[in-house]
Amino acid sequence: MIKFNKRQVIMLHKQIIKETGGEIGLRDENLLESALLAPFQSFENRDLFPSIQAKAARIGYGIIKNHPFLDGNKRIGAHLMLVFLCLNEIELTYRQDELIDIILMVASSKKTYENLLDWIIEHQN
Repeated sequence: MIKFNKRQVIMLHKQIIKETGGEIGLRDENLLESALLAPFQSFENRDLFPSIQAKAARIGYGIIKNHPFLDGNKRIGAHLMLVFLCLNEIELTYRQDELIDIILMVASSKKTYENLLDWIIEHQN
């Protein structure tokens, strides 16, 4: 399974901000680390997020809700979720407005991690 490290995520964030606008910078390194490590936690030798889809949803949810960056947390959270899925050979089919809707609803706490996971599964090829 392909994972992101902190350096890669910071570089991706810079690229997204340069392309779409906003402020580059990390607000809280610990919150970024938490969002990147949470999907790979286990308890009693069992993964808390056992599938690639569950890990992807947790990465996106963690970045969106933790706000580790000064700007662009929703954008980088969605991007990391999608790239993680793609790198791990899971393709989704969705319209851009569907993606925007689920990400904005997660950010506003109208949707949960479980809702984001359901969205991924529903849009999987």
